[in-house]
Amino acid sequence: MFCFQRKKEYFPNHSIAAVTTGQLIPLSEVKDQVFSQRMMGDGIAIIPDGDCIVAPCDGVIKMMYPTLHAFGIENNDGLEILVHIGIDTINLKGQGFKKYVKEGQRVSLGDKVISVNNYQLKNNGIDLTTMMLFPNNKFPLKFVCKGKVKKAKTIVATYEVKEKRG
Repeated sequence: MFCFQRKKEYFPNHSIAAVTTGQLIPLSEVKDQVFSQRMMGDGIAIIPDGDCIVAPCDGVIKMMYPTLHAFGIENNDGLEILVHIGIDTINLKGQGFKKYVKEGQRVSLGDKVISVNNYQLKNNGIDLTTMMLFPNNKFPLKFVCKGKVKKAKTIVATYEVKEKRG
């Protein structure tokens, strides 16, 4: 599992980047009804090419599942993002995942969060599709729903802040 840190570059405010490199698809195309029917919130999904999951924005890791298949991050505006790696990955009980951060840790856009052993997951019949969900709907969101994306470089969602957080 190779997970390289990227150079810091300018990134527009009120933008959320891809957590991994791959093919972006709408949630409606995810092969799990919990996600495709938006039961955990609206968002997008990425069919990954790589094995590294990074922070999609500056913020704080609010939650890391013990099985390492999902984590929550809250950005500086209070927008919550739930990243769920693969479908039915909870059943692996953490096997095939390595974490680089802990709950309560401040992260920057592009910081390594989790690496994934894609070979091990595929051998267990796991669909690697990774979901980026926005459960709190705090701000109006606009999603990019198709195309090739690069981790921490491609904007996958934008939002508008109507009031200052203070």
